Amino acid sequence: MLADGPGGAGNDELPPGRYLDRDESWLRFNQRVLELAEDETIPLLERVRFLAIFASNLDEFFMVRVAGRVRRMAAGLPVDSATGIPPEQLLENTLKMAGELASRHAACFGDSVLPALDAEGIEILRWKQLAAAEQKKLQELFRERIYPVLTPLIVDPAHPFPYISSLSLSLAATIVNPRTGTRMFARVKVPPLLPRFLTVASYRFVLLEDVIAAHLPELFKGLDVIEHHAFRVTRGRDLEIDEDMTEDLLKSLERELTRRRFEPAVRLEAEQPMSGDMLDDLVTELGVDTRAVYRLPGPLDLSGLTAIADLDLPKLKYPAFVPSETALPRDSSIFSALAKRDVLVHLPYDSFAASVQRLVVSAAHDPRVLAIKQTLYRTSGDSEIVDALIGAAEGGKQVVVVVEIKARFDERANIAWARTLEEAGCHVVYGFVGLKTHCKMVLVVREEPDGSLRRFCHIGTGNYHPATARLYEDFGLLTADRTVGQDITDLFNHLTAYGQESGYRRLLVAPEDLRPGLLERIDEQAERARRGQPARIRMKCNAIIDEAIIDSLYRASQAGVPIDLWIRGICGLRPGMPGMSETIRVRSILGRFLEHSRVYAFGTGEDGAAVGNVWLGSADLMHRNLDRRVEMLVRVTDPAQRADLSSLIDLAMDDGTASWWLGSDGAWTRHYLDSSGAPLRDIQQYLIQLRQGRTAGY
Repeated sequence: MLADGPGGAGNDELPPGRYLDRDESWLRFNQRVLELAEDETIPLLERVRFLAIFASNLDEFFMVRVAGRVRRMAAGLPVDSATGIPPEQLLENTLKMAGELASRHAACFGDSVLPALDAEGIEILRWKQLAAAEQKKLQELFRERIYPVLTPLIVDPAHPFPYISSLSLSLAATIVNPRTGTRMFARVKVPPLLPRFLTVASYRFVLLEDVIAAHLPELFKGLDVIEHHAFRVTRGRDLEIDEDMTEDLLKSLERELTRRRFEPAVRLEAEQPMSGDMLDDLVTELGVDTRAVYRLPGPLDLSGLTAIADLDLPKLKYPAFVPSETALPRDSSIFSALAKRDVLVHLPYDSFAASVQRLVVSAAHDPRVLAIKQTLYRTSGDSEIVDALIGAAEGGKQVVVVVEIKARFDERANIAWARTLEEAGCHVVYGFVGLKTHCKMVLVVREEPDGSLRRFCHIGTGNYHPATARLYEDFGLLTADRTVGQDITDLFNHLTAYGQESGYRRLLVAPEDLRPGLLERIDEQAERARRGQPARIRMKCNAIIDEAIIDSLYRASQAGVPIDLWIRGICGLRPGMPGMSETIRVRSILGRFLEHSRVYAFGTGEDGAAVGNVWLGSADLMHRNLDRRVEMLVRVTDPAQRADLSSLIDLAMDDGTASWWLGSDGAWTRHYLDSSGAPLRDIQQYLIQLRQGRTAGY
């Protein structure tokens, strides 16, 4: 029996080995992405995009998860896992599985997608496949556009091995001086600012690195090029800032962004034909773990396939989809509409511009609006929301923006926007030292005709980013409810003045109240089941690895509570374990849109137990969300909206809906065909069709 484990005291009835490994679970998520790329029923250019997404995901995994584990192990810091598996074994498992998936990914491209592209008249060629006239044309392009930006580097006693930046694609070459017979290693970086796929003719492309490789003799004149192959290095990229000692977070972050370029190498990808001697030299110079060396058939770095996926060939893509603009009436003020009732927006099926963005833009132009407050975690370079906030500040309105400058991989962009907003007169707050501000909320304070003040709010599950709002599935609640308005006001004051507010009425806020609030509601359902009363738990989120939450769900299952979990990515819970999780089902859905919303529903609606305990917001069930971020969930009170959110989870869990099912061993099985071989319901396509037939409810 396991005594007080990660879930806290009182775990004696729960066995050891009850958690799945986080990193393996993440790799299995990326495997599901790869299965979409392998699916020949999906439009071809969408398969290409899934290949690019897989590659980009794996890059991030190594930069963050693998690099973090290696860094902590090297420093002698605790890296114990809740699984009980030794850290070194976990790393071994992770690197092995990542390599297997990388090989499968390369095979999918080379053996399936590449021939399919060719059949559709889209050719991605190697240099030797080009006609002589095409090679001549590219020779001219090389001399005029490529050669001037290349920097060939030779390694010899006077020239040490060069620093190779993370994710940069390079050519390694063995060079021989014909006069002396001296062999030397050389490296040429493939310029990242040039197009990866060079256009030879209409829908006929050649790889940039192939063009450079064909012209290596011009870079090393008078020397013999014996061998050349592409390779790619991955380094750690997660931020490490001692926030307890940092007074100016902005300057500290800028210094860290410069420093992290020089993290140790955690992965080396090399083209399969590379000789053993050349590969050994690279491994030695880079100091990379040999288990993280992957020899793959070229081309490397398939994240660049996004350029091919973006080709204007509608017949090879998902059918065009125009988001609905009927969530709010178009012929009246958004403020008068919200004064009548709450509005639940479901992106991308509902238009971001016609709902969430409309609130901020309308507030910026409305002379009755006195103040606008908003959190910004990620946004885009052409954000109408940022423009509206700037315009509102310049127009004399009180504008407060809480900018999270530590949003991973968006730090530079957020620093730039923070300064632009400050220069326009906005009050910019950078959140708490030690905590990321991840909650998504807007507060608009407006003077009504009778002189009273009314607060209008948006609380969302996703970022205020117009581009991702067309690709990410998210919910947002637009409301003029006085209780929510007071809660959001208190939370903003907590963020800007460091007040110790904890008496929220319709919110659960991390790190203080969110985990305890969810545990309380899980335990309530377990107690109802023990008393023989109707009980149920339904959750939709991106990840669940928090041991306290998982253990609470296990106990609820032991009490007989039916539990449905719709998890897009990481899941540390083992469903279907006899005596522990027999009533728990876990499903995952991936497809055209990235499932991103977080919804937590408790109760059945029977015996007075309202399905009314339904929450939505920004928080996943991970330690970082519950302990190291300012996160927020809002309780949904409208009966129809509660029913809609609960029914959506029911539909996703239905056996007639295409999804992946998680087994107790951690493996996911795809269910997308019925017994006759016909495709099961695509829930995203179903929601598109539903929105296309909906009319405004006013």
